Amino acid sequence: MALARALAVAVVGVTGHLVEVEADLGTGLPGLTIIGLPDAALQESRDRIRAAVTNSGQPWPDRRITLGLFPATLPKSGSAFDLAMALAVLAADGQVPAGELRTRVLIGELALDGRVRPVRGVLPAVLAAQAAGVERVVVPAGNAAEALLVPGTVIEPVADLRGAIGLVRGLQPPGPVPAPAGGGQADEGPAAPDLAEVAGQSVGRLAVEVAAAGGHHLYLQGPPGSGKTMLAERLPGVLPDLDPAAALEVTAIHSVAGLLPAGAPLVRRPPYRSPHHSATAAALIGAGSATIRPGLACQAHRGALFLDEAPEFSRTALDALRQPLESGVVEISRARMTTRFPARFQLVLAANPCPCARARAGGVTCECPSAVRRRYLGRLSGPLLDRIDIQLELSTPTRAELRADLGQADSSARVAARVADARTAMAARLAGTPWRTNAEVPGATLRHAWKPAAKASRAADRAYEAGHLTARGLDRVLRVAWTLADLAGLPSPTEHQVNQALSLRIPVWAR
Repeated sequence: MALARALAVAVVGVTGHLVEVEADLGTGLPGLTIIGLPDAALQESRDRIRAAVTNSGQPWPDRRITLGLFPATLPKSGSAFDLAMALAVLAADGQVPAGELRTRVLIGELALDGRVRPVRGVLPAVLAAQAAGVERVVVPAGNAAEALLVPGTVIEPVADLRGAIGLVRGLQPPGPVPAPAGGGQADEGPAAPDLAEVAGQSVGRLAVEVAAAGGHHLYLQGPPGSGKTMLAERLPGVLPDLDPAAALEVTAIHSVAGLLPAGAPLVRRPPYRSPHHSATAAALIGAGSATIRPGLACQAHRGALFLDEAPEFSRTALDALRQPLESGVVEISRARMTTRFPARFQLVLAANPCPCARARAGGVTCECPSAVRRRYLGRLSGPLLDRIDIQLELSTPTRAELRADLGQADSSARVAARVADARTAMAARLAGTPWRTNAEVPGATLRHAWKPAAKASRAADRAYEAGHLTARGLDRVLRVAWTLADLAGLPSPTEHQVNQALSLRIPVWAR
C-alpha cells in the first residue's frame, strides 16, 4: 500500500481542529516532504520521525515520501503531529494496519530514541476529537491524566513508538493511566493569606468582598502602607471554586500555555497573576508568529490579574487591556491567522498618588509638582479607569483605627461564605442568560431587565447629570449596587445600596 491516512489535531488558540495526515510513498529519489502550511518545528519533524522509526526497530521506507496535512489552508505548528506522521508512513509501507489509524486521533512528539514526549494543548485536542466523533485518542503517557478530563472518550496512553505500533497492530493494550494525585486537581500553591490580617481598612475589605462577589474590577489608590497590595493578594482567597465548565476552560488555556502540572491537571481554583511592571503588551495579551501563546490576561481567565504600581506599566500595555475588559476575549491577528483566547478576568490596579508616594488623602503635601503628579496618574487613561467598577482611595490607618479593628475583622473563610451566597443569588437571577456574574451583564440589559426603582437610583442619576459619571460609569454603579443587594440578601438594590456603590468610586474631581 502506497497511501495511508492518520488523524491528528491542530490547536489554534484554545480551539482544536481535526487534521488528516496523508502519507504517500512514490517513486523517485528517497526523501521526505511535508506540505500543508507547516511551521519550522513541524518541518524539523522529518529528522525526528525517521530516527524514531529506525531506533524503534522498524525499517524506514527507502522511497520518496510526501506527507500532506489537510485542510491545507490551516496553519500547522508544533511537534504534536510527530506520532501521526510516523504511523502514517509505516501504514503506507504496509508495516501497520492502515484501517486502525482512521479510528484514532494520534497526538505526541517523538524523541530520537522513539519515546513519545508530552505536548501542550492535549485537552483542547481531545475535545476537538470528541466533537468530530472520534472515540479513541492516543496520547503521550505524560498527558494521560489531562486527556482523561474529557468524559466519554477512550484514552490510549503510550510511552514510546514501539508501544504505539503494538497498539495499532492489536498486539498489546495501551499503557496504564496513572491515578491523578489529589483527585486530578492541580496544586494551587500555598493558601491565600487571610483578609482579616488587613487591619484598619474596613472599606478596603468591603471593596474586596464586593469585587469577589460580583466579579468586578478594582482600582486601589493610596500611599505606601495603606494596604493596597495586601488587599489585592487576598482577593483569590475569597473567590469561589470554578464550576466544572469554567474549570475546563481555564485548564484548556493553561494546557496551551504549558502551565499544567503533571498528574493533577484540573484547575479548580481561580487563577491569579501578578506581573512585574516591566511586562509588555505582548506579555499581557499574548504573542507569537506561527504559534500564538496566551498572555497573562488570558492565563487569568475566570480569576484575577493584579497590576501593582499600575502607573509604572507602559501606557501601551495598560490600554491593550481595554478591549478584553469589555468583551472578555483577546483576539490576536497575524498575517497567517487570527487567534481568539477567552479572557474574562478581574483586573485589580494599585497606584500611589504620586511618584514620591508621600501624598496622602488627608492633604499632606508631597515633593512632586502638580504637573508631575497629573502626568503620573495620567498614565492610567480615562477610558481604562472608566471600565473599572470599584475605585477606592485609601489612606494610611491611624493607630486608633488599627487597635479598634484588631480581632474584629471577618476572616477570609467567612467572607468567602458570603460571596458564595451572593453568587448563588446571581445564578438564580441570571439563569438562562450567557452571564455568570453581575459584572458581565451588559448595560442595556441591566437598564431594561433589572432596573432599580427610580427612588433608589436618584443619587446615581444626579451624579450622571452633573457629569461626575459617564454612561458606562453609571452602568457600573448599578452593577455594584446589585452585588451589594445580593450580599445583603435583598431582591433588588435600595437607595442605600446605590449610594454605597457610588461611594466605592473615586469621584472624577479627586483623581
